[in-house]
Amino acid sequence: MPSNPERPMRAQTTPSHLPELEIAKALSERRVLLAFQPIVGAGDRVAFHEALLRLRLPCGQLLAPGQFLLGLRNPTLRRALDIRALSLGIAELNAHPGLRLSVNVDPDSLHNPVFHRELDMQLRTAPETAERLILELTERAPLPPLPVFARRRDRWREMGLSLALDDFGAGCTSFRHLRDWRFDILKIDGSFSRNVHSDPDNQALMRALCGLAQHFEAYTVAEAVETAAEARWLTACGLDACQGYHLGRPTVDPAWRPSEPAIASG
Repeated sequence: MPSNPERPMRAQTTPSHLPELEIAKALSERRVLLAFQPIVGAGDRVAFHEALLRLRLPCGQLLAPGQFLLGLRNPTLRRALDIRALSLGIAELNAHPGLRLSVNVDPDSLHNPVFHRELDMQLRTAPETAERLILELTERAPLPPLPVFARRRDRWREMGLSLALDDFGAGCTSFRHLRDWRFDILKIDGSFSRNVHSDPDNQALMRALCGLAQHFEAYTVAEAVETAAEARWLTACGLDACQGYHLGRPTVDPAWRPSEPAIASG
């Protein structure tokens, strides 16, 4: 088997989704797992890691979400993937007390009582992990109305759980949501990081988004940082942290596990 089972997938034309039956089978066979990518702050210190969903094919190749989730419309199956990611993330936190993780959650799951019960059960079982768990919601899908959700959000916050908004600046979230939800972490969409050191338009947009985040006292992360020049500019601009291949690729074998050499999982 090649040292990086995902690498051949990048060289081929890969479908953007798998049949639902194949995804359900991967869940039942425990072939859905997490890859971990560092979010790096000042002084090259890792602030936390993002837990990214991966699906391992029977042949050993790993698929990123864009290769199996984009065409998935079954809400029950999407919720099952969210619950699996949550369970795996909390298990990792329990096994490694110095770790802090963000776990991606589809905003649709926040409407669902099954997901709520699962999260509440997991946090009751291991309450000390709540302060090291971040729920990361994408801006590319509508958030639930806050008046309906505020009580649950506040209870999670009382337990220590943090909320992050992913892809900030690229999707559905209005400034009203930014004001009302009071996210702890805002992850600025990677399209604004691209060539930001030399692109005046991206510089203006990044300064504006960073300024908004700072006004609401949110921790700021620039996504998709690919070069040292981009990282230097973003740090000088006042971003709290950066994430991207320049800082570290996702891996399914992170360094905190004393086992085999790390396997990249871009």
